Amino acid sequence: MTGALEGIRILDLSRVLAGPYCTMILGDLGAEVIKVESPGGSDETRKWGPPFEQDVSAYYLSANRNKKAITVDLKTEEGAAIIKKLAAESDVVVSNFKTGTMERFGLGYETLSQLNPRLVFCSITGFGETGPDRDVPGYDFIIQAMSGLMSITGTKESGPQKSGVAIVDVLTGLYACIGIQAALLERVNSGKGQKLDISLYDTAVSALVNIASNYLMDEKVPTALGNAHANIVPYQTFGTADGEMVIAVGNDHQFKALCSVLGKPDYAEDERYRTNPKRVENRERLVPLLQEVLLTEKTAHWQGLCREHKIPAGPIQTMEEVANDPQLQARDMFIEHEHPTAGKIKMIGSPLKLSRTPVKIKRHPPNPGEHNDEILGEYFTQQTTTL
Repeated sequence: MTGALEGIRILDLSRVLAGPYCTMILGDLGAEVIKVESPGGSDETRKWGPPFEQDVSAYYLSANRNKKAITVDLKTEEGAAIIKKLAAESDVVVSNFKTGTMERFGLGYETLSQLNPRLVFCSITGFGETGPDRDVPGYDFIIQAMSGLMSITGTKESGPQKSGVAIVDVLTGLYACIGIQAALLERVNSGKGQKLDISLYDTAVSALVNIASNYLMDEKVPTALGNAHANIVPYQTFGTADGEMVIAVGNDHQFKALCSVLGKPDYAEDERYRTNPKRVENRERLVPLLQEVLLTEKTAHWQGLCREHKIPAGPIQTMEEVANDPQLQARDMFIEHEHPTAGKIKMIGSPLKLSRTPVKIKRHPPNPGEHNDEILGEYFTQQTTTL
C-alpha cells in the first residue's frame, strides 16, 4: 500500500510550527518532504526546550517526522540555484518567511513558476501578503491577542488568556494543508499551479466561527465566559465531589435526560429551562441548581450515568491520563520510532485513518542536513562543498 500523496514532492522552506505542521501532515500522507534549513540547522524549535534528548528537542520532534533534511544558504547564488533546481522538480513549495523575503532571495512565486508552471507555492505569513500590516511579523501569541481569541478566553477574574497550545499555528497549518491539496486537485484539470496566501491572522479570525457570527448579527461585543458556552446551556465544567467534569448538553432531549439523571425531572418541564434559548437566558439561575446536585457524587458516578443515558460528558484529564487512555491507545495515537541521535522517541500518532492508503511513519524527524548527500549529490555533486 502506498500513501495517498505518494509521488508528490514538497519543498519545505518553513520553520517553527505552522509550516512544519502542514508539511508533516503531507508527509504522513505519503508525500516526499524535503526540509530546507540554513547550514547548521535554522529551525528555532530545535532549541526550544527543555525537554531535550541528546540535544534533540521534544518541540522539534512534534512537527517534523516523515521528512528529509538538507542545508542550503539561501543568501548565496549557489543556494538560490539549488532551490530553483529543486523547485523545478517539485510539486509544492511551502515558505513562512516574512512577506517579500522569498522575492529578495530571487525565489518568489513569479520566478519559480516560470521554471515550473505546475508549481503550487504556499506562503504562510503573520498577516498575509496584502493590506497595511503585510510587513509586520506575527507569532501565534500575538495573533491570539489581536484576533479576539484571547478576549473570549479566560474569566472576568483571570482576564484574557491564551490557549494552552499554539492553536493558531496549528489551525494555520491545517488550512495550508487543505489549500495545497485543493490546488493539487485543481491542477489535475488545469495543468497549472498557483500561489496560496495563508495568514495566521485570517486563520485566527475564521476560527472564531459562531462567536464572530454572533457579533456580526447583533453587534454585542462577546466577553470571556470561562468554560461556559455563549450559545448553549448547560455546556461547561461542573464541580463534583472529587474534582471537575464537563457536561455538554447540545439539545433539549439531552437536557431532559440530564435532569432525569440528576433526579430533577421537573427542571426539564420548567418554562425557564425547557428550551435552549430559555436556558441561555436563565443560565445564572439554572447552573447553580445543577451544580448543587453534581457536588453530591464523584465524577466517575456521573460519568457512568451520563454515558448510560447518552449525555455528552467527560472528565478533565491530565496529560498523563490522556497518554494512558485505552481509547487513544486503541487508535494508535501514541507511537514509538527510532531516532539516530535521540534513540527511541515517543510521538503523537496521526488522526487521519485512511482505509486503503493508511498513514505511515517512515522517517524520524531529521537532523540538520541529514540528507544532503542523498538529495543534493544527485543534482549538484560538484557544489556539495558550499553547503
